[in-house]
Amino acid sequence: MKKTILHILCLLLIISTQAQVNIKNLRCEMLDNPLGIDVPQPRFSWQLESNQRNVIQQSYQLIVSSSEDKLKAGEGDIWSSGVVNDSRSLLVSYSGKPLRSATKYFWKVKVITNKGEATPTATAFFSTGLLQATDWKGKWIGYDKASPWDSITTWSRLSARYLRKEFQSVTVVKRATVYLAGLGMYELYVNGKRVGDQVLAPNPTDYRKSFFYNTYDVTAQVKNGSNAIAAVLGNGRYFTMRQNYKTYKINNFGYPKLLVQLEIEYANGTKKIIASDESWKLNVDGPIRTNNEYDGEEYDATKELGNWINAGFYDKKWMQPEIVQAPAGKMIAQFSEPMKVKQLIKPLSIKNMGDGKYILDMGQNFAGWLKLQDLRGKKGAKITLRFAESLKTNGELFTANLRDARVTDCYTLKGTGTESWHPSFVYHGFRYVEVSGFPGTPTLNNFEGQLIYDDLQTTGVFETSDKTINAIYKNAWWGIASNYKGMPIDCPQRNERQPWLGDRVIGAQGESFLFDNATLYAKWMDDIEQSQTENGAIPDVAPAFWNYYSDDVTWPAAFMTISNHLYNQYGDIKPIQKNYTAMKKWILYMKDKYLVDGIMTKDKYGDWCVPPENLQLIHAKDSSRLTDGKLIATAYYYKLLSYMQRFAKLTGNEADIKEYSSWADMISKAFQKKFYDPQEHSYSNNTITANLLPLYFGICPDSVKEKVFENIYQKIHVESNDHISTGLIGTQYLMRGLTEYNNADLAFKLASNTTYPSYGYMIANGATTIWELWNGNTADPNMNSQNHVMMLGDLLIWYYENLAGIRTDKTDVGFKKIIMKPSLPEGLQFVNASYNSSYGTIKSRWKKSASTFEWDIEVPANSSAKIYIPALSVDDVQESATILSKVENIKLVQFKDGIATIEIPSGAYHFKSKIK
Repeated sequence: MKKTILHILCLLLIISTQAQVNIKNLRCEMLDNPLGIDVPQPRFSWQLESNQRNVIQQSYQLIVSSSEDKLKAGEGDIWSSGVVNDSRSLLVSYSGKPLRSATKYFWKVKVITNKGEATPTATAFFSTGLLQATDWKGKWIGYDKASPWDSITTWSRLSARYLRKEFQSVTVVKRATVYLAGLGMYELYVNGKRVGDQVLAPNPTDYRKSFFYNTYDVTAQVKNGSNAIAAVLGNGRYFTMRQNYKTYKINNFGYPKLLVQLEIEYANGTKKIIASDESWKLNVDGPIRTNNEYDGEEYDATKELGNWINAGFYDKKWMQPEIVQAPAGKMIAQFSEPMKVKQLIKPLSIKNMGDGKYILDMGQNFAGWLKLQDLRGKKGAKITLRFAESLKTNGELFTANLRDARVTDCYTLKGTGTESWHPSFVYHGFRYVEVSGFPGTPTLNNFEGQLIYDDLQTTGVFETSDKTINAIYKNAWWGIASNYKGMPIDCPQRNERQPWLGDRVIGAQGESFLFDNATLYAKWMDDIEQSQTENGAIPDVAPAFWNYYSDDVTWPAAFMTISNHLYNQYGDIKPIQKNYTAMKKWILYMKDKYLVDGIMTKDKYGDWCVPPENLQLIHAKDSSRLTDGKLIATAYYYKLLSYMQRFAKLTGNEADIKEYSSWADMISKAFQKKFYDPQEHSYSNNTITANLLPLYFGICPDSVKEKVFENIYQKIHVESNDHISTGLIGTQYLMRGLTEYNNADLAFKLASNTTYPSYGYMIANGATTIWELWNGNTADPNMNSQNHVMMLGDLLIWYYENLAGIRTDKTDVGFKKIIMKPSLPEGLQFVNASYNSSYGTIKSRWKKSASTFEWDIEVPANSSAKIYIPALSVDDVQESATILSKVENIKLVQFKDGIATIEIPSGAYHFKSKIK
C-alpha cells in the first residue's frame, strides 16, 4: 500500500513538474537589472518557459515597488498595472508614479496562462540615474594641456590622468552609488578595488552631441573610517588618435576629463555626497605614458604610483586638478552593454626569430589585447609587442595593411617579484605578435590573449552537414565579435576602425541571429540621428569621427533599414518613433537635392568591391563590370520609401503615407523607363546587381520577373561559373534573391565554394575571420583588412531564415509568430540550428535522405509558428508517428506544390514526411 501511494505521489510530482510554466529572463529596457537609467517610462520584458505545448499568456500584472519587502508582499506602491488581458510580454511600458532620481526600484510580473498561473523564478530591479542637471553636484576636472613628454602631433602621445580623493564614512552604509562620466575612457577604483568588469568604458559617441555616464553600486566597497575613490583617464576617441592632422576630416574633442559623484545613503537616513572638484588630487606622470587606439599603449612600471588607490596614501606632491569646461554634448545614461573581456585565448605556438625577437601565433585573428604574465626581470627592462594579422613569407609580421597605425605596446619592468600587465585603453586586431626585449626565454604560459567586445549574449547555434558552411559561420562569429566596440566598426586593426553605415545596412540583421545586438544597434540609430546636419544630410560614418558627408543613398540607408530590422527582430519600435522626423528630413533632403525626373542622380560607392578587386577597379567609374550608381541609388531610395510608409503608419503619421506612395509610383515608372531593356529583359548594363535590386525591391513588373531572373542566373551560372560576382550592394540580397526564385541549389553552391571568389576561398587560404576583399590574400595592402564583415551580405540571414527556416512574421513581430520554411538545397543533408529570440529559444533541426524528411522543432511558450513541410501528400506527414489529423492543436492550412503548410502552437515537435 505504501509503495502504491509513493508511486502515485511520484507520478503526480512528475506531472506537476511537466505542467509548470515558469517566468524567466526579466529585463528592463532589454537589460538585466540595469543601474542608472534615465528614461521616464522604462519598458519591461519577460519570457515564459514550459515543457508543455500550447502555452499562451492570457494576462499579466506588472508590479513595481520601492523595496524588496513590499514587492514580496505584492505591494505595488510605485505602480501596479492591474490585470491586463493580453499575451504581450515584450517591452511593456511603465505607467506609474514619476520615477525619482538616484532611486532603486524592484519589480516582478504575475502571469496567468491557459495552463494556470505561471511560477515566478526571480524578481528584478532597476535604478534611476541623476535625472536632472541640478542633481549633479560635481565639477568637471582634468588637465587641459600636454606634458613635456607628450606629443600633440600626427602620432599623438598623451599620458594618462590619475585622479583621487579621500573621504570619511562613519556609520552603517545602506547603499552607495557612483555616477561617473570619464572621457575619453576611464577605470574606477574604490578602496583599492576595481569597480566593475567593463573595459574601454564608456561606449563612444560624437561627444559634441552626447556622451554617456555610467552607474555603479559600490555599497560593498565603502567602509567605516577612511576611504578613497580614484580614477584613471585614458584618451579613447575623445582625445583623437591623430592630432593636428587632416583637421578638415578628423574631429577632435579635447583633453580627457572627469565628472564623478558618489552618493552614500546611511542606515540612519542621512546621506553624503563626494563629488569631483578642485579638492581632488591629480598626477599625469604615472606609468601609462601614452595610450592611442591606433598606435598602442606604453606602460612604465618603474613609474607606478604606489598604493594610490587606497586611503592613507601620501598625495601632498600631487597637483590640484583644473576645473575644465564641460563637453559640448548632452550627458545621458548608457543603455547599451559595455565592452568586456569575453574570452581568454591561449597562444598556439612561439617561434624564435633571432636577435631577441619571437613570433607568437594566437591561432585566431581577433580584437582585444595580449596579457603578459609570470614576468621576472631587471628594473627598466622593456618588452615591446607589435601586432599583425598575418605573416610575410619569411615569417616576420606583415604590417603593410595597417597603413600608418603603429599598433605597438610596451611594458617596462619594475624589477620586483613576479609581474603581469595588459593595456587599459587600447585594443588591437591581430593573430600574430612580435615579442622583443623579453627577459629570458618566453614560453606560451607568459602570454594570454583576451578577446574584447560588447557584453552581448550569443543567441545563435548553427551547424550543417557541410564543413565549409560551418567554418564560414565560425569565422563570421569571430569577425562580428571583433568589430563590436560600443558601436559597429569596419575593422579593428588599421588606422580606421570607423562605424561605416554601408557595412551594416543588411549585415546588422544577420548578426542579430548570432548576438543579441538590440541595444547596440538602437544606440547606433541615435548616433546616426545625432550626426545629421541641419539641412538633413546623413554621413557615411556615425558617430561622425570623420567628416564624410557624401550624400550617398546606400550608406545612410542603414538608418531606415536597421530601424526596421530592430522592430521586426526585437519588437523595438522606439528607434522608429524617436527618429521618424530625422528620417523624413533626410528623405526630403535627398529628394529636393538629387531626385530629377524620378531618378536619384547621386551615388558615391556603387556596388563597392566587385571582384576581381584592385584599387584601380574599385574606384573605376566606366567599367562594364560595375553597376550604374544612379540605378543603385534610385532603387534604394524606392525601397526606403516603402519603409517610410510603414513607419508613418506605426508612428501615427498616416498623412505622410500618400506622399511617400506617390513618390514611389513616380520613381518606379521612371526607373523602368530609364533602365529596363525590353529586348534583353535586363536592367542597365545587365550586371547581377542591376537586375537583382529592382527584382528584390518590387520595382520589376510581375510579367517580366522570370525573364529578368534568368539573366541573373545566366550571369552567375555561365559567366561566373557558379561564383559570386557582386560587390557589397548586390551581395546584401543575393542569397535570399536566388532562394526566393527557387534557386536554393545555386545559392548553396555560392556559399560552399572554396575557390576564388568565395567565402570558402578565405577559409582555404587560412582565414579565421572574414576578409574585406574576396582576394584578401593577394590584394593591395592599402585596402586589405583581414577582419571585416561587410562582405557577409545576407549570408547569415540566409543561414537562419532559409536553411534553418527561422524567421519572424512581419506582423506579429519579435518572433511572437514564427515562420519556419527551410530550404533544402541539393548537397546539404542536415541543419541543426537554434535562436534565442525575445520570446525564448527556437530550434530547427532537420535532416533528409533520398525519400524522407525529418524535422525537430521547438517553439517557445507564448509564441506560435507557421511551418512548411515538404511531402508527397498530407497523408505522408506525421508528428511523433501520428498522422496530422490526430494531433491536437495542429491546423493544416493548405497542401500545395509538395508543401504542407501547418500552424502549430508552442512546444516541441518531431515531424516526418515522405519526399521525392
